[in-house]
Order: sequence, then C-alpha cells, then structure tokens
Amino acid sequence: MMTPVKRVNRFFLLLTAPFFGLLLCLWWYQPPLQLNLDVGQFSPIVGPVQETAALQKELTLAKKAASYTIDSVSASAKLYKETTTAMNALVSTAKAQNSRPERIYNNRITSKLGIPSEVISSDRITIELYRLNPGNYKAYALKIKLKDATAMTMSLAESSSGGAETTMQAVNRYGAVAGINAGGFADKAGQRYPLSTTVVGGQYLNGFQPSYKDLSFVGLNKSGQLIGGKFYSRTQLDQLEPKFGATFVPVLLQNNSKVPIPEKWNLTPLRAPRTVMGKYKDDQLLVLVADGYNEYGSSGATLKEIQDKLYTMGVSDAYNLDGGGSSSLIFNGKVINKPSDGNLRRVPTSFLFSE
Repeated sequence: MMTPVKRVNRFFLLLTAPFFGLLLCLWWYQPPLQLNLDVGQFSPIVGPVQETAALQKELTLAKKAASYTIDSVSASAKLYKETTTAMNALVSTAKAQNSRPERIYNNRITSKLGIPSEVISSDRITIELYRLNPGNYKAYALKIKLKDATAMTMSLAESSSGGAETTMQAVNRYGAVAGINAGGFADKAGQRYPLSTTVVGGQYLNGFQPSYKDLSFVGLNKSGQLIGGKFYSRTQLDQLEPKFGATFVPVLLQNNSKVPIPEKWNLTPLRAPRTVMGKYKDDQLLVLVADGYNEYGSSGATLKEIQDKLYTMGVSDAYNLDGGGSSSLIFNGKVINKPSDGNLRRVPTSFLFSE
C-alpha cells in the first residue's frame, strides 16, 4: 500500500520532470555559428553581426527561461520539503492516536495485576511476572504480549509420543525464557503419553479425537492467537488453523462469559495446584499458576476461585491445564512456583516462550 508520504513524493517527481528536461536541453543545445565570408557581398560583416545579435537575443531569452525554471524548481523543492515534513508529522500523530486505545486498555488490565516483579522484553515478546495473593491461595501470573507468533511454541519430550521431561528441561532444550506445563497425559508401560488431541508443528500427533468427558483443546493458531474449546470434528478444529496445542479439562471462560464447571471437576480435588492459560480481547495472554503443597484437595485453589479471579481481571477466554504436581512455572532460568511433589514433575508437553 502506498503511504501518504510516498504519494507526495510521486506528485513532486511528476511536477519537476519537465523543468529538468528543459535544463538538459539547454545544456546539450549549442547553436552553430555561421559566418558569411562571400567576398562578392557588398557588406561582408553585416550578416555575421546580425546572426550574432540574434544569437545573443536567443541566449538572453534562454537564460531568462533557465533562471525562471531554476526559481520554479527551487520553489517546488521548498514546497516538497515543507509538505513532506507536514505529512511525516501527520503520520506520526496518526500512529500515536491509533496506539492510544491500546495503551489505555493495557493500563486497565495491568492495574488489576499490580506491579510486575520482573519483565523480559524484546522485539518478539514482552513477558511480565506478577505475584498474586488473593487470600485463599498464592499464585503467580505471566502477562504475555506476542509481537511475533513464533515466540511461543509447544515442546514434545521426544520426537515421538511416550516421553517426558520437566518444563525446566524443555525450557533449556529450546533456549526459552519462560515455560509452563501444558496438556494432560496417561501412563502406560512406563511411558507417558499426551492426552487426547495433540498438535505439534501443525500436525496431529496421534490423529484427531473428538472431545469427550469434558476435555477441551487449547493452543495457538498460525496467526499467534490463543484458540480452544471442545471440538467434535477435525474440520471444526482445522478451520482455526492450529499450529500447536494440547488437551485437558475444563474450559473456564469463553467469549467473556463463565462456563459452568462440571461438578466432578469442582470437587475432585476441591483444592489443588493449578495451571491456567487465557487471553484478553486484544490477544495478550495471561498464565496463572496457583501454588499448593499437595494435590489431594486441601491445598491450592478451587477452579471456581480461579474462574472468578480471571473474570474480574478482564480475561475473555481461559482453559485449565494439567495441575497438581504437574504445575510448573519457569521464568528467566528459575522455578517460580513451589511444585507440590517437591520437585518438577516430568511431563510430555510444555508451552514455551522465547525472546
């Protein structure tokens, strides 16, 4: 798309082209001087004198034309410079006005988080770490702005299904600056397999499985937007162009509304360490990890408490990820939460963020 400044440049280029053409013609044109030396003429000097006078007259007119052209070009150049300056100022003002609503909205959601304890920022991503203490539990939050969709990815412990590693190991392996545990898993014959539909690098790991038992998919699409929910056909999910994603339960918020939490997941366990990922309406991400010293119902946060907290913070969509001893939050080379197992649990998938 041609910018306003580029259109002005093209206009003045077309305006000044004839003047430069005239100057070039005057530079190249040198009228021949013809002297009449015929001795038979009565006045041998009159012809050359008349031609010289005529030539001088033409040169005088040419100088006047050239002077006028130079003055016109100078005036045009001055007007061009002034117009370009004015257009640049208008563009700068427009950019500032366009970004103003974004800044206002960001200030609004940040005010509900408090003051970040640490910030990582680059031309690809900005991550802010917050420490929360709502009262009944202790939690940590990451507010993440993806400036480049490739700044977020999902790791798979091995090239094929069945492996597991801690989120710290995944962070180190990818050279990431932050990471959280992702989807659920099932153990079989000493192997740890991702639960249900899992997408890695735009490819289905073990095919598509329709949502069942309240499970939901959550991941990122090719445009860098968080997507999630229940999907009953592959076509449904394919339309969102998932780049990667994993499965767990349940959906907490969707389209700025609370989603009813299935009774089973409200009670078993009642309280537990939690890992939740959501997004704001401007597509910034919010990760919340609640601490708990065990996963048996007496420590951590309830899903209702997490749902209410995210709703009041202005999150539009939110999905519960694997929790309990799997809950992991790595930031800037450190384990931020306190894993209920005493150590980080090995998991098959992790969501990672890179500078």
